[in-house]
Amino acid sequence: MTDTDQRALLRSLPQVEELLSSPALERAVQRLSRRFVADCAREAVAQVRADVLAGCADQVDVDAIAADAARRALALADPSLRRAVNATGVVVHTNLGRSPLALAAVEAVQDVARSYSTLEYDAAARTRGSRHDHVERLACALTGAEAALAVNNNAAAVLLVLSEFAAGHEAVVSRGELVEIGGSFRVPDIMALSQAAMVEVGTTNKTHPSDYARALTDRTSLLLKVHPSNFRLVGFTESVGVGELRALADEENARRACELAGDAAAPAEVLVYEDQGSGSLVSLPCFDGDEPSVSESLAAGCDLVSFSGDKLLGGPQAGIVVGAKRHVDRLKKNPLARALRLDKMTLAALEATLRLYLDEERALRDVPTLRMLSEPADVVRGRAQALAEAIVDAAPSGCLQVEVVPEVARAGGGALPLCDIPSYAVAVSFARGSVAACEAHLASGRSVPVVGRIKKDRLLFDARTLLGQEDADEIVRGLAEYAELAAREA
Repeated sequence: MTDTDQRALLRSLPQVEELLSSPALERAVQRLSRRFVADCAREAVAQVRADVLAGCADQVDVDAIAADAARRALALADPSLRRAVNATGVVVHTNLGRSPLALAAVEAVQDVARSYSTLEYDAAARTRGSRHDHVERLACALTGAEAALAVNNNAAAVLLVLSEFAAGHEAVVSRGELVEIGGSFRVPDIMALSQAAMVEVGTTNKTHPSDYARALTDRTSLLLKVHPSNFRLVGFTESVGVGELRALADEENARRACELAGDAAAPAEVLVYEDQGSGSLVSLPCFDGDEPSVSESLAAGCDLVSFSGDKLLGGPQAGIVVGAKRHVDRLKKNPLARALRLDKMTLAALEATLRLYLDEERALRDVPTLRMLSEPADVVRGRAQALAEAIVDAAPSGCLQVEVVPEVARAGGGALPLCDIPSYAVAVSFARGSVAACEAHLASGRSVPVVGRIKKDRLLFDARTLLGQEDADEIVRGLAEYAELAAREA
C-alpha cells in the first residue's frame, strides 16, 4: 500500500457523530448513556486507524466499524462475571470460580447484603464488636485450635504469618516444598515480600530432620512446612513430618530459655507453621490417607496452620489461620490484618459454611464440593444416563452420537493431584458440524457458558461436577442449538 492510499483510507474513517446515527448503534444508545456509546465508537475507529497504519487493513467498512462499536457498547451492559456450567470433571475448578457455595451460605450472603448487619456490633452487649468473632468460635470448634483469624485468601494468610513472626529473622523450609501454584504464587517470593530470610534445607526429593537441625541458629523464628499443592514427588523421596519439626522446635526453645534469655535480638522462640494449602476439615474416601486434616496438623504440634476457604472446605475465598491464642492475637494486631480482612458477604458465607460442618453428615450432603468429591460413582452414572437421554430427545435426529462413558474426575484447586475419582461422562460426537465448533458455541455463544472438554474428537460432559437439573438443561439446550445450526449449514 502506498502512502497516498494509506492517507486516503485514514481520511475515509467515519466521524463519531456519523456512527452514533447509524442503525447499528441505535439499540446501544437506547440502553446506555450516549457518552459511553460515543467512547466505544471512538475505540472502534481507533482500532481501524491502527490497522491501517500497520498495513493490516486495505479498506474502511463503515458498517463494520459501527457494528464493532455496538458490540463494545453492549458488552458494557452485559455481565462478564456470570454463572457457568462446569462439565469438566474438575471439582474445585480455579478458572470457573472454585467451590460453589452451599445454599445456606448463599442465603446468608443475601441476608447481610440487602440490609444492615451485625458485622462489628455485639447485639447481646449492645457495644462495638469484632468481625473476627463470626468465624473464630466455629473454626476453633472444628479444628481444636485455641484461636482463629480469617483473611482474604491463603496467600494473604501466609504473608501475614511470615510478616509477623519471621520478618528480619530466618524461616527454615525444605527445598522440596518451595512450590509455585496457580497465579505465580511462589513461596520464595512471598518470603522475600515478608522480609523473612529464607533458609533452604535438604534436596529436591529428600529432606531429613538433621537438615533442619543443622540450619537452626539464634536468628531462626519459624520451621515452615508447605503443602505440595498441585504436584507430588514419587519414588526415592523423604520429608519431615510436623511431629519431628515440633521436637526440633521444643529442643531449640529449651536451649534458648537457658542461653538466650537476655538476648533481645534473638526471636523468643521457634514456631512450627504449616501452610496446608487447600486444607481439609473432614476425611473423604478419595483422600486415601494422603490429605492430613487441619486438626491432625495442630494435634501433631503445629503452632499455626493456614488453609483456604474456597477449595476443599467448599466455602468462599478466604485464608484461615488457626492455632495458639497468643500467636493468633499477635496476627490480629498486625497492620496487615486490617488490609487483608474479609468483607461482610464473605464472612457471612464462611460462617454459614463452617456451621454446616458441625454435623458432618449434613456437610457431606449440603456442601457441594464435599458432595461431588464423595458421591458414589453409580449415582454419577445415573445422572449421566439421564443427561444422555435428554440430549438424544432434544437434538435433531441423526446430528449427534451420544454415549455414556467411564471417566476420571479430579479434586482440582491444587489438591490431590494423583487422586483418581471414578466418574461418568456423556460423550458426544457429531455427524454434522465439528467438536471444536460445538465447544466454541457452548462456551462463547451463550449467556450461560457450558464448559466441557474434548477427548478423542468427542465432547465430554462429566456428570460428577453438574450441580443439578439446571446445569443439565443448559447442556441439552446448548447442544440442541448447535445441532440445529449445523443442520441448517449442511
